[in-house]
Amino acid sequence: MTGRSSTPRRTVLTALLAGALSVPLLGAAPASSAPVGVLELPSPTGPHPVGRRTLHLVDRHRTDPWVPAARGRELMVSVSYPARSSGGAPAAYMIEGEAQRLLEARGLAGVVPAATVAAVRTHAQASAPPAPGRFPLVLLSPGFSMPRTTLTSLAEELAGRGYVVAAVDHAYESVGTEFPGGRMPPCLACDRVGVDVEEAAVVAGRAADLSFVIDELTDRRRAGAVSRMIDPRRIGIAGHSIGGAAAAATMAADPRVRAGVDLDGDFFVGDAGAGLGRRPFMMVGAESTHSPGSGGTDWPDTWSRLHHWKRWLTVAGAEHFSFTDLPWVAGRLGLADPTVPLSYERGWYITRDYVGAFFDLHLRGIPQPLFQGPTASRPEVEFHRP
Repeated sequence: MTGRSSTPRRTVLTALLAGALSVPLLGAAPASSAPVGVLELPSPTGPHPVGRRTLHLVDRHRTDPWVPAARGRELMVSVSYPARSSGGAPAAYMIEGEAQRLLEARGLAGVVPAATVAAVRTHAQASAPPAPGRFPLVLLSPGFSMPRTTLTSLAEELAGRGYVVAAVDHAYESVGTEFPGGRMPPCLACDRVGVDVEEAAVVAGRAADLSFVIDELTDRRRAGAVSRMIDPRRIGIAGHSIGGAAAAATMAADPRVRAGVDLDGDFFVGDAGAGLGRRPFMMVGAESTHSPGSGGTDWPDTWSRLHHWKRWLTVAGAEHFSFTDLPWVAGRLGLADPTVPLSYERGWYITRDYVGAFFDLHLRGIPQPLFQGPTASRPEVEFHRP
């Protein structure tokens, strides 16, 4: 999460991370107007139909940082990928129990039915046969306390463009993620980060998680058909909030990751950005909190340690969750936060365009004029070169 004011950084982070959902996700009460259009995620723009498979991975060589007595570190991974056909039933957005936990955490239980949120229509077909060929792999790590489902729109967009996308849920760091057997582990991290656990420890733990996911997905003995879709020479990573910090930390620790994106997340690690060498990195954030001189952010220090292709972009009118699909879902439910100047549609289009262009450039070698500077069609986006 990120600092929001001139209050000392530790105080701000403690409040935000412990509260987990103190930044608006959905409005506090339903809007007077009806939901806009069909209750579905934005359609992917790429040429490929999208498939999805869900994997339960366990690293038995590591101790879970939140429950040391647990048998290994558990992760839930949604793998979205280019598929042969789109004729099957759409994959679920989330299960009803996960939706209920998210609504309870936000104080919206009883205002929005969990079944309505769970039934948001996706554009991925469950277990669809994969398209022929091998594709770049992109890992996604969600914000603190958020489930991986908050990055579903981005996962589907990238999969439609020709990427295998692994969105990762980190056990005990989400307010609502179901594991096998119907287990819904509590967000133990929500009560401890900023109290007796440093944010940097979360970042390091996630980096280890994400490297393990790469190990599993690129090993044909364990991942089978999933691994056959992946080109292990072209791996990227992106994350929202503390997931963005994890993206940089994973790159620093794992040379297999060639390019990374941080979406509105501070880095929390004193030498963030070091160790990336000649690998590209992009930071995209809200103008109010991540512009040079805005205060409360460690982006200037990180920027100074990036020595190859890099971009620092801010978006006018955005807030912390503008880079996820939650504002889109809120808008479709008639619960868009009226205090956020950037519409949920614009927030999504900007995220889609710049993240998609970044990976197309650095993992597929497709030139992207979008990164040459500001454009009239995207006036909200400012380029910074401090």
